Amino acid sequence: MSIEEVSQQLEALRTTINQHNYRYYVLDDPAVSDSEYDRLMQALKALESQHPEMVSPDSPTQRVGAQPVAKFGQIRHEVPMLSLDNAFSQDDLQDFDRRIHDRLKSDVTIEYACEPKLDGIAVSLLYEDGVLVRGATRGDGQTGEDITLNVRTIPSIPLKLLGAGWPARLEVRGEIYMPRAGFSALNERAMKAGEKTFVNPRNAAAGSLRQLDPRITANRPLEMCCYSAGLVEGGTLPDKHGEVLTQFQDWGLKINPEMRIVTGIQACADYYENLAAKRGSLSYDIDGIVFKVNDLKLQQQLGFVARAPRWAIARKFPAQEEMTVLKSIEFQVGRTGAITPVARLEPVFVGGVTVSNATLHNMDEVERLDARAGDTVIIRRAGDVIPQVVKVVLEKRPEGTLPPLLPESCPVCGSDIERSEEETVARCTGGLYCSAQRKEAIRHFASRKAMDVDGLGEKLIDQLVDKELVSTIADLFRLTEEQLIRLERMGAKSAANLVAALKTSKTTTLARFIYSLGIREVGEATAATLASHFCTLEALEAASVEELQTADDVGPIVAQHIALFFRQAHNREVIEALLAQGLNWPGIEKPEQLDALPLAGQTWVLTGTLTAMTRDEGKAYLQSLGAKVAGSVSAKTAQVVAGEKAGSKLTKAQSLGVSVMDEEAFMAFLQDHGIVMS
Repeated sequence: MSIEEVSQQLEALRTTINQHNYRYYVLDDPAVSDSEYDRLMQALKALESQHPEMVSPDSPTQRVGAQPVAKFGQIRHEVPMLSLDNAFSQDDLQDFDRRIHDRLKSDVTIEYACEPKLDGIAVSLLYEDGVLVRGATRGDGQTGEDITLNVRTIPSIPLKLLGAGWPARLEVRGEIYMPRAGFSALNERAMKAGEKTFVNPRNAAAGSLRQLDPRITANRPLEMCCYSAGLVEGGTLPDKHGEVLTQFQDWGLKINPEMRIVTGIQACADYYENLAAKRGSLSYDIDGIVFKVNDLKLQQQLGFVARAPRWAIARKFPAQEEMTVLKSIEFQVGRTGAITPVARLEPVFVGGVTVSNATLHNMDEVERLDARAGDTVIIRRAGDVIPQVVKVVLEKRPEGTLPPLLPESCPVCGSDIERSEEETVARCTGGLYCSAQRKEAIRHFASRKAMDVDGLGEKLIDQLVDKELVSTIADLFRLTEEQLIRLERMGAKSAANLVAALKTSKTTTLARFIYSLGIREVGEATAATLASHFCTLEALEAASVEELQTADDVGPIVAQHIALFFRQAHNREVIEALLAQGLNWPGIEKPEQLDALPLAGQTWVLTGTLTAMTRDEGKAYLQSLGAKVAGSVSAKTAQVVAGEKAGSKLTKAQSLGVSVMDEEAFMAFLQDHGIVMS
């Protein structure tokens, strides 16, 4: 064959295969058998191997083949990928519709696009002249990770758009997810291979998409559903959202077949009820419905707030509840010796995960529920919330059940258990003699908000304590690679990495160090308050109960816990050992004129997710201006900053009449006060 004939044959094969991919993955209407499709692919591979100079990047054979990357690069979104505000009831939907009419100053009934909200990972695809050139995660909405090599492996994402007429640069946004059948098959393969299984399809999709080796991603059953356009340059799209999605489908992109265009907010409510009823029969997980104004010109008129469009809203489904059997009630021991009753359950799938345990909090809660071994109970789980026992189904209670009793001695170490009249929590008196408390103390010390020791996981901590390599948190810094290599599932590289991570963690802040000690009732905020008030560890150690109470939000009970902690010889020995191992932090200068700072004496609260900065950064900016940053809203709160997905704190602030600003106003406020954000 001549070169021209080879070129024509290659083009014909690629076009035919792309059309079959479109019918199979987008339309769900295959036109050929699997064996015929395989024959076409083999023919294309053979011809390309004979003429490697004629292989094109958008060829169906080029989905997989790139070498693993060391890490993902960063992509700055040219058009920010904002999140959506939430509605939790029909009243919320009605309010959304009313706000739109008010802003448009029109009584005309609005046309809405209704789409299932897939429980997956939001991504951006960039096509230039119809060819896929980039894939990125949403990230924080401004910057995401470059996952181009991985999205190329997903069969429902075309490497080249079909047809013609696409803009020169077109950004397509959508959700990458794992269908339920693919998730089940993936976990079944993992179990047979003795590998770790995934908890739910969303976690599986996220883990698959973030593989550094695209060949692993290629073996995962991922799909993508497109739901909007981002950047559009060198061309135009239709002026209705639904028509844009139809155009996407014509170009080979998959859209959700459940998408509907309806008129009026009542029709949106009807769509919600219909989808909720058929939710269980869908082939994929959804966690709500998205409603968008269908007219793109109206979308432009409505515009955006700092974190979300005014023309769209997501109505979430209510928390899922399931019935199961409470097999037994066991007692766990926490870091401070707290004895917590835990319900062991017949495994039940609820809220996207299989639940076999649920906390019962304390004996008062057990008595309130009247929960007993053998009972049938209702379990609730919403989002990432810890599963909870909501109710006992008394009519299903078997005969002969007895209320559980609080054990007299610790189930781990056998020490006495005490419960004061003032507390609902019972505690083991064994202290660090109790291995459960030692393990929890080490987990807390190594946690992200404390010393942030990368690689020191739960099972490894169990081994270190059980094999008596670590008795106190100070012992961590005496570990050697030789000791670690002898542990289960710990190779030479992992051992070296952990020793390096421990060394890195030695440089910290005084606030983190105080928090890492695990002093009872001293959380992250209180630790920061103590650090800024006393400035040195020595001053904190020497402070009396009365002096401790001069720090903001440190009351008599917390002050007594702090003073008692530093009076105990064992605790002082551990601190001395830590300092001897080289733990250090920069000095803190106490402001001489704190009262002169612009926010001195004011209490601020941050709630929700900030897109331009982390919550810790926002807190630090406010503290530098003299504000106290609290974790809860009260009538004394001066200001609430509400980021994305602000919840109960925002609601409480509104009910109390506390002033609220969104992130855009917060950033302007900081800039007005001379804060330069990195």
